[in-house]
Amino acid sequence: MKVLPGAAVAVVIWLVGLLAFAERVRDFTPAPEPGRADGIVALTGPSAERIHAAVRLLEQDKGERLLVSGVNPEVRRQELRALTPGSNRLFDCCVDLGRDAEDTLGNAREIAAWAGSRGYDSLIVVTSDYHMPRSLLEIRSAAPGIELTPYAVSTPSLHSSRWWRAAETARRMTLEYNKYLGVMAREGVRRVFGDRTADATREAMRAAAEKADEALAAP
Repeated sequence: MKVLPGAAVAVVIWLVGLLAFAERVRDFTPAPEPGRADGIVALTGPSAERIHAAVRLLEQDKGERLLVSGVNPEVRRQELRALTPGSNRLFDCCVDLGRDAEDTLGNAREIAAWAGSRGYDSLIVVTSDYHMPRSLLEIRSAAPGIELTPYAVSTPSLHSSRWWRAAETARRMTLEYNKYLGVMAREGVRRVFGDRTADATREAMRAAAEKADEALAAP
C-alpha cells in the first residue's frame, strides 16, 4: 500500500519539474544580444533556422569562426551554402562543417574537439529553445572550462501557456524533458561511479526515452 503514495509523489515531482523545464525553455527567447566569443557553434536540427541564426552572428563578428555540428555526410558544402544567408566569402573562409555527430552527445564531443583544436575558451551556442538545456549540459560535460553563451532559436508553438493541450507540443516538450533528465542522471552517476557506469546509465535512459516516445506517438 505504501507503493502507491510513493509513486504519486514521484509523478507530482516529475510534473513540477516538467513545468519548470517548460518555463526555462520559454525564458531562452527572445535571445539577448550576445557579447563576442571566440567561436560560434550551431547544432543542426529539423529546420535551417539554427544555421541561419548562427551565420547572422558570424556576419556581426560575434565569433572568429562557426562550426555547424551534425551535418549529414551526404549533404555537400555547396548545398548547405545555398540554404544559408550571408556572403559566399564569409561562408567559404570561416564556416566549418562537422559531420560525425549523430545525436546531442555527438554534437558535444564534436564541439569540444573543434574548440580544443583552435584554442577557444568561449563559445556562442545556437540551437532551438527546447534543445538548449540539454545541449548546454552535454557541451559542459564534454568541454569543461569553456564559457558558453546560449543563443536560442524560438519555437513559437511551445511558447503558449497551454502548450500541454496540443499533442505535438506536449510530446516534444515531454520527450525533451525526459532526455534532459537522462543526461542529468548520467552526469550524476559519472561523478560518483565513473565513466563506465555512466555510459551504461545513458544507454538505459536512452532505451527508456525511446519507449516513452513510442507511447506518446501511439494513437
